[in-house]
Amino acid sequence: MHLSMAKKALSTLVLLNVIYAPSALSETGVHSKASFKVLSRADCKTLESRGVITANNPVPCHRLSKVRFRYVSDTGVIKSDGELVVLDSIAPHVASLTDELLERKFYIAKAAPVEAYGGDDQASMADNNTSAFNGRAITGGSKWSMHAYGAAIDINPVQNPFIDIAEDGLAKVSPSRSAYYSVNRSQERPGKPAREGMAEEVVDLFARHGFFVWGGDWNYPIDYQHFQIGPRSFVDTLAARNFAEGQGLIDEYISMYKACREPNKSADKHNASRQVCISNVLEAMP
Repeated sequence: MHLSMAKKALSTLVLLNVIYAPSALSETGVHSKASFKVLSRADCKTLESRGVITANNPVPCHRLSKVRFRYVSDTGVIKSDGELVVLDSIAPHVASLTDELLERKFYIAKAAPVEAYGGDDQASMADNNTSAFNGRAITGGSKWSMHAYGAAIDINPVQNPFIDIAEDGLAKVSPSRSAYYSVNRSQERPGKPAREGMAEEVVDLFARHGFFVWGGDWNYPIDYQHFQIGPRSFVDTLAARNFAEGQGLIDEYISMYKACREPNKSADKHNASRQVCISNVLEAMP
């Protein structure tokens, strides 16, 4: 089937850079579980040779794990080439997250490690690539990005752009092709009809798997594609803990969020309970 015809047939609903596809899609592989394993020496050498990690990075390569997963493409085909590199203690939670995204038939354009782009974040975004680890500084700054810890995921950048606000008030949208396509987060347009409450559902889903910070909640820059585990202080704590300790700590905060969220979720019409529960978790973090 021609790609444009396939997209029309899907009648997909874009949300937060994720598309909800109808249940008529093929179920092949839907129940396949994501897997994860620590990066091998060969993997680390590849990262080094392509400038994605150096000896100065805040976490060493042996603390990184690769999550392999399946996802629903824009044609409704379930692909098995998804890869996200994350901090080892986060990997089980990312595997569970991608499993649930697949079960819900969320669309992901592609998910290749950033070494495929030589560590070039702009090139990865322009290609609508979902990614995690990248040993780089924050955009426009000198501090390490949360991606340099493997503690953040950028999902479908074209549908969920990064919007920087300069001192003179001018906004810069990255990737640039998102400016006419994705800046408005609710208005209906071809390929992206609006649906009240759906964006909130995706943000809540990420939080239930330990990603408590969403860049769409920020005043500036606004980073709709960006989800991270927590503030820098907590990420530093995770990096200092071993795999089991870090995983247990994340589990503790996930339980805290769910216990706060469940009694109020059905009545939450304006994201209030999510925001309160997120604040409670972040305040409890070291």
